[in-house]
Amino acid sequence: MSRSLVLLSLLCCLPLAGGLRCYACLFPAISPMDCLKFPQECPAGQLCLSSTAESTRGAIGIKIYEKSCTVTTQCGLSGQKYTAGYNFNYSNVCCNTDLCNAALPVAAPTWRGAVLCLLPPLYLLLV
Repeated sequence: MSRSLVLLSLLCCLPLAGGLRCYACLFPAISPMDCLKFPQECPAGQLCLSSTAESTRGAIGIKIYEKSCTVTTQCGLSGQKYTAGYNFNYSNVCCNTDLCNAALPVAAPTWRGAVLCLLPPLYLLLV
């Protein structure tokens, strides 16, 4: 068994060891549109955040969506904040897998990459 082949097989696992990747909004979005989001790598110890803020004034209802990386103390928070002349009720939800704060569930499970990465070294051990 070639050491360089084993090393090359194990190198495929390196991207899995990076920090958590989350969507972040370029700008907060007003319902029914989702924000213009892009993936970013979070600092160590942070989670993915999806935040929703709702306000009603008379017949006008506004719902704002935000996505980002956040510290754990922001997870599960809800309350009120005042901005742009409106009182908003907000709630924060956190998750801890890559790109888990998308509007729609991520199609491919994140464990799939780990399984595919481990197949070459396992094959080499069996041969």
